[in-house]
Amino acid sequence: MTKFIELFLIGILGLSFLSASIFKQQDQALAQQYIQTIKYRNLLIDLGNGVETSAQLTYPAIGKGPFPGVLLIAGTGAVDKNETSGFVHKYGPKPPTPFWQIAQYLSERGFAVLRYDKRGVGANFTILNTNVWGNATISALIHDAQKAVRILTVQPEVDPKRISIIGHSEGTIIAPRVAIDNSTLIKNIILMGTVAQNTRGLLHHQIVDLRTEYATQVLDKNHTGLISIQQIAKAPVLRNVLVPSSILFTVTPNS
Repeated sequence: MTKFIELFLIGILGLSFLSASIFKQQDQALAQQYIQTIKYRNLLIDLGNGVETSAQLTYPAIGKGPFPGVLLIAGTGAVDKNETSGFVHKYGPKPPTPFWQIAQYLSERGFAVLRYDKRGVGANFTILNTNVWGNATISALIHDAQKAVRILTVQPEVDPKRISIIGHSEGTIIAPRVAIDNSTLIKNIILMGTVAQNTRGLLHHQIVDLRTEYATQVLDKNHTGLISIQQIAKAPVLRNVLVPSSILFTVTPNS
């Protein structure tokens, strides 16, 4: 009986040490989640003729650079550096920010990523200069991307011999042109949502066709051909185009 008690106590003692070791490992594992993995630096790109635009470089906080560089070139419209897909509403979900997510993903995996606001445009679809934005041509946007790629290559965290470009939508028109004009600099290009039709047809499809189909199939449940302003205001696909911002900001979650 005495031996049994001794063995029991030894077992309990062993388990207590094991438990303490496990909890210590868990604490260390949990602490790892809060280690900074990405660093940021805000930049200002001089596009010429008195025009400047904001940019941000993200790069790994862990590891020894310089790192391979990636430039993100945004799609159609008054798009900011995060390629924010919709207005930020006082009530309701935050809009998608695919370029911010791509930059985070790549920088966590060893890349330095530069993204920039389109000329005349600020955060969240804000047009800062209507004259600059309204007179932006495809040639101007190509010029801006070339300026951005040069800025990327001179950053101390970036290896100028390993530069890639990712273009999305309209950016798939710009990225090949930049790569051709800088053939000794650009090593790779990636095209997402490649433009395969003329710009007029593409815009009609994005702004008219897709939204009409959404309204018909999703909102017009009774097939009456009628939908209300309230339905439009709550529909993320439609409210940015059809409803003035004054109405958008007065719609509450319970209305």
